[in-house]
Amino acid sequence: MQLSLNGRWNLFYFEPGQGVQKGAHREDFSERDAIAVDVPGDVHTALIRAGILPDPYYDENPEACGWVEDYEWWYRTRFSVPSDMQGERFDLVFEGLDTLADIYLNGEKVGSAQNMFTPYRFDVTEHLRRGGENTLAICFHSVVLEAEKKDVSRYWAAFYKPRVWVRKAQMNWGWDWGPRFVTVGVWRPVRLEAHSVARIAHLFAHTLRLTENGAEVRLSAEIEVIGEEQRPLVVSFFVRDHGQDWGVSAPVIDGKAETTLWMDAPQLWWTHDLGKPHLYTVEAELLDGAKAVHADSIRFGVRTIEVDQSPGLEPETTNFTFVLNGVKIFAKGADWIPADNLIGSIPAERYRKLVQMARDANMNMLRVWGGGIYESPEFYDACDEMGVLVWQDFMFSCAAYPDDDEDFVKEVRREAEVVVKQLRNHPCIALWCGNNENQWIDSMIHWNEPEFPFFGKRIYDEVLPQVCAQHDPSRLYWHGSPWGGDDANSDKAGDKHNWQVWAGMIYPRTSREEPRSNPTPEGVSYRHYAHDKGRFISEFGMHGAPVLRTLQRNIPPEQFFYDSEGFLYRIKDPDTSRKERMFEAHVWQPRDIQEFVLLSQFVQAEGLKFGIEHYRRRKFECSGALFWQLNDCWPGISWSVIDYYLNPKGAYHYVARAFAPLLYTFRQEEDGSVTLWSVNDRTEPASGDLRVRRMRLDGTVISEEEHRVQVPANSSQQLLRLAPATDPATEFLVVQVKRGHHAPDNVHFFAEWKHLKMPKAAVQAVFTPKGQEGSCWECELRSDKVAHFVHLVFPQDAVQVSDNYLLLLPGEPRTIEFTCPEPCDPRQVQVWGFNVSKVECEVRG
Repeated sequence: MQLSLNGRWNLFYFEPGQGVQKGAHREDFSERDAIAVDVPGDVHTALIRAGILPDPYYDENPEACGWVEDYEWWYRTRFSVPSDMQGERFDLVFEGLDTLADIYLNGEKVGSAQNMFTPYRFDVTEHLRRGGENTLAICFHSVVLEAEKKDVSRYWAAFYKPRVWVRKAQMNWGWDWGPRFVTVGVWRPVRLEAHSVARIAHLFAHTLRLTENGAEVRLSAEIEVIGEEQRPLVVSFFVRDHGQDWGVSAPVIDGKAETTLWMDAPQLWWTHDLGKPHLYTVEAELLDGAKAVHADSIRFGVRTIEVDQSPGLEPETTNFTFVLNGVKIFAKGADWIPADNLIGSIPAERYRKLVQMARDANMNMLRVWGGGIYESPEFYDACDEMGVLVWQDFMFSCAAYPDDDEDFVKEVRREAEVVVKQLRNHPCIALWCGNNENQWIDSMIHWNEPEFPFFGKRIYDEVLPQVCAQHDPSRLYWHGSPWGGDDANSDKAGDKHNWQVWAGMIYPRTSREEPRSNPTPEGVSYRHYAHDKGRFISEFGMHGAPVLRTLQRNIPPEQFFYDSEGFLYRIKDPDTSRKERMFEAHVWQPRDIQEFVLLSQFVQAEGLKFGIEHYRRRKFECSGALFWQLNDCWPGISWSVIDYYLNPKGAYHYVARAFAPLLYTFRQEEDGSVTLWSVNDRTEPASGDLRVRRMRLDGTVISEEEHRVQVPANSSQQLLRLAPATDPATEFLVVQVKRGHHAPDNVHFFAEWKHLKMPKAAVQAVFTPKGQEGSCWECELRSDKVAHFVHLVFPQDAVQVSDNYLLLLPGEPRTIEFTCPEPCDPRQVQVWGFNVSKVECEVRG
């Protein structure tokens, strides 16, 4: 039995060390000056609601919130135990405390916490009043104050070195896409539990093997006995699925009940692009004789997941291909960061919306990056239900960690054991990964110091693999990202981060070679993706502005001009001049913020499309493309394709088309010719009649051909070779499916954007209502000339739109459907484009 302690608590703050002196832990402490705080939640959100902190994301207000990290914060609440809540032992359970905390019940200290990522359970039987009111108080110490007491002279870290000692979201101290917010508080649920005899501590269900006829599933339960008496206990397992049930029992031996179950003809869990992500429920009942003393349940999917690391086709290479239920897959997706800086106050619907947007953009994998958090249950549940795989980093990023400190290593081991047991039942999780970029960066820092110790190696090479092997043998443990080959960022094995584009790094490199870079417009151009021979690309990308209204909402009017102090504050990349180099490589320098939004979104969209199509054409020499990054934690200018207010950027729609299950894609060859390729991620062959046109930018057709094509299942192949352009500045190619399996239209321009002779296009937009409420509309777009990157700019946030950022050809209208969160007037919708000079809008109906 359990009692939820979530809800409205009282909040107080003191100078460090003053809370106990002032009696904040005592039952008789005056709560007259309390600040209301939600549990789960965080201190910053409570202070914003109380008017003590300003809007944290407007202007430079993150600086005005910085004082929070310097204080000691106290949470207090009162509760009574219901008379029917009986048990031999009572536990206070905290799913998440951020971060260094002391817990007091009725004035007595009952426990401490030092890790944001793990739950804590405290036996409070001796301290609990069952017949009266109880006072619960939690003191949160300043993590900054405590971290800065530590010796960091032996270690390196990006952004803030003392963070390596604190098991807390590393991005709290700022990153190159977000501001510094050192959060604090009760960020996950709290409850009181009562138990007798024993309790089920953990459940685990995983598929041992699949055959044509069924699946063998391993079921286990970890049991904690209450008290000293040892009794013969049994666990009954039931696998349930809408009336179809399987049942089996197992005795508890040495604290564990384990058994196997054969499931005839089960429905498998697939990614959404290959099938249905079917989920089963496992119910477990702990029996003391005929009496049930505890019950628990989990969901799981019948599926196997492996990584094929067999020798590659290219010399001295190794594959890195995920295999789901025996089917090789190309991983298509993005890197995920926390959905808000104020981590404890992220609503469940935000998680579900972001995962849904990823799925709708044809993504089948998200990588949970190692500088954030082990995500909310709502995130993993959404991925389970929507058929999206998760590459799961452990929370170590861009730093050397103190693995020479035994207490730190002990805490890391405990953290890993807890996290693996918590998350292993989610079928979405495809792989455990030791860290983000630590081996790679360390090898660059100490490239000429072969004897210098790599702090963290013991964690990634001993502790984490041991924990994963013991508690989850069903998945691969991978030592880091990137990792594999002589250099951690090798082209020949494992996964790779491509930061040649945007940052100018030069590849390939060996582990003891001095790092080189070319931070020139030519050196950072996204055209370098065409030469990437990586086996699995788990990071690549470039900046793109959020929609204009996001910047208008957060930059003060007097600062609302290009490269103002307020504008540059939105960019957390330390080198803000990178945007100018990228513009110079591909387009031209913007003259104002509106043109900056247009050009940066355009370059980001075209660059990600260029890279993704290159990686997909190399299937399965390359087996994955996870770009940096899906989402934002604040309204900044970053690598994300969805801004903080859930507005998709141009790159989001480009990525959705580039990740389509069936894709026809052009490749520029060195001799000037162009080859047309097909990529099919489905497990069935495809066919179609393709219309391939060579056109001029004024809309005239130079030539047209039609080809009947057969595309094998799960393949990439070259279809055609087309002649070079006569005039690269005015010609382009278009491929469209006339009949057959659907694939998005695609286009190839022969020259760089800044060299194209784009015409001035006039676009007509006709809006027609869909339904009576005024929220759903259809828009037909037409252009008199070739018009590129044509898109609707909405007056509301989080508009759901079927497609956007389109190429319009003369005489070929395109239709977009969109749904606004609230009724909207389409006359307030703007139409922008790369070369649109005139727009006429009409509203019908």
